[in-house]
Parts: sequence; C-alpha cells; structure tokens
Amino acid sequence: MQTLPFYVYAIFDLTVIAAIGLFYKAANYAKPFLIIISLWVVFQSILGMNDFYKVNTTPPRFLLLVLPPVLYILTSLMVPAGKRFIDSLNIKTLTILHTIRIPVEIVLYWLFLHSVVPKVMTFEGRNFDILAGLSAPLVWYFGFVKGTLNKAVLLIWNLISLGLLLNIVTIAMITVTAKLPPSVPERPTIALVYFPFLLLPACLVPLVLFSHLAAIRQLLKELPTRSLAR
Repeated sequence: MQTLPFYVYAIFDLTVIAAIGLFYKAANYAKPFLIIISLWVVFQSILGMNDFYKVNTTPPRFLLLVLPPVLYILTSLMVPAGKRFIDSLNIKTLTILHTIRIPVEIVLYWLFLHSVVPKVMTFEGRNFDILAGLSAPLVWYFGFVKGTLNKAVLLIWNLISLGLLLNIVTIAMITVTAKLPPSVPERPTIALVYFPFLLLPACLVPLVLFSHLAAIRQLLKELPTRSLAR
C-alpha cells in the first residue's frame, strides 16, 4: 500500500489507544481485559505487517480479523462469567467511548482521498456512523451528567447507533470479502487489510459493538417491565 501522510497514521493510532483506554476504564481497570486486547492487537499487527490479509484466498483471510472478537462477544453474552463482566462495565464511560467514531470516520475519509478505501465506506457514501460519534457527547452529558434523559431514550440511542455500526460493517465486509477469480493473487488495495488500519475491524469495531451490547443489556435490565410493554 502507498505511504500515507503521517497525520493519518498518528490520528488512527491515537484513536486505537483512546478506545482501549476508555474501555479499560469502563471495565474498572480489569487487567485480564488489558492483557487479552494487547495480545490480540500485537498478533493482528504482526499478521498485517507481513501482508497476511492481502492474499486472495477462499474463504477470505479477512474473516480472521472479525470472527474471533465476535465469537468472544457472543460467548460473553451467554456464559455467567461473561454476563457478570458485562454488568460490571460502566455505561457512562461506554457512552463517551463512542466519540472515537468521529476520528475513525475522518480517517476513513482521508483513506478514500488517497484511493485506498471506496467512497461508499465514508460519510460521503453510505456510512453514517459519524452521527453516533457526534451525538455521543450529548447523550453522555444529558443522560449521565445532567440526568435529563431516561433509560428508554438511552436504549433507543444505543439501538440506533448499533444499527449505524452494523450498516458500515456490512458494507466493509462486502467490499473486502468480495469473491475474486483465482487468477487474481492479491486483493485490490484496501487499507483495512494493512497495518495499522486492520485494527479498525480487529479492535475498534469489536470494542464499539461490545459497548453497545453491554449498554443495551444493562438498560433492558433497569427498565421497568411496564415501560417495555408500551
């Protein structure tokens, strides 16, 4: 992949650090989380720096970026230990974590300008995920600092923002895993299969997804049954 301006790498790297730091704080500084996420980032970074994901294979190697975190999240939602961990997360911090979606979308736009991601994956295309990032500080302030937003509103915001996330994830999966003829040895240049940008699907998306699902679970438990029936 072509060399990009330094600021693109810098902003993205700082975003990854911020996301991990915020989730670590939300997890009450749980050391197991920090160890697992650190090992995962190092593992994926090594694969990316060795161009592991740019090779055209069936099934696409890109799945190794996204399936393990998704399986981990789903398992956490089903097993008692995972549920206890989810319920211990600080939903206030999880909410402000979503502000990282602003620099992520800016970086995606810069990558588009350098022709290493398609326009459809940016806010000029069909990616509206930046709306979740822009609204997160407002939801955090009025929902947790001022306390003027009730649980139902917080739940609706999380559901809508989760939908925005799933929209861009679907677009990215279609873009990156599109079937290519065997005669094509390498996939077209898409930044998400190169280091450090592969940490977007490998690290940032799972953290954002986990944050939404954890918040939704907590809010559903806190909402009165009669409120859900309305």
